[in-house]
Amino acid sequence: MQVFNIVIAGVGGQGVLMASKVLAESALAGGMDAKQNEVHGMAQRGGSVISFVRIGKKVYSPVVTPGTADLLISFEPLEALRYVHYLKPGGLLVYNTVTINPSTVASGMAVYPADVAEQIARACPDARGFDALAIAKAAGNAKAVNMVMVGTVMKQLPMDEATITRVVASVSKGKGAEVNLKALAGGAAA
Repeated sequence: MQVFNIVIAGVGGQGVLMASKVLAESALAGGMDAKQNEVHGMAQRGGSVISFVRIGKKVYSPVVTPGTADLLISFEPLEALRYVHYLKPGGLLVYNTVTINPSTVASGMAVYPADVAEQIARACPDARGFDALAIAKAAGNAKAVNMVMVGTVMKQLPMDEATITRVVASVSKGKGAEVNLKALAGGAAA
């Protein structure tokens, strides 16, 4: 198996790092090698967060270079647009359509682009956007958007869904496991 490159992008507090942990641990549990890397930036202030997960028989580096990602998972539309250049030709972009205003927009220093969905469609014609927040809320917690997003791409990943489900149950704490598993299933159904 060649290396499968995943980029996960979002805003601080959305659970990007948890999602990348689930994917990396699922690959390891499935008998593959995995490397993970993240850039926190201004994450604590709602800033951009990006994480790389590389899965394969043997992976030597955790870094995904622009133009090589098989999959871009974005928890926010503007973050999808910001990192779409990481996708390789024919790569898949799945993104949450619910917007979160970055600090520059909230402070009035910038304007959130009204045509962000159109810009995404121009950059990646096969991009798939949906309201992950609504699915997370239906599962029992708005913070479960990250597990919804993982669920939406499970069929595209080089590990099986049962392994991912076991890892989500294992890394979730207390009552969060039930919600996270519902969010994962909700994402898979979407």
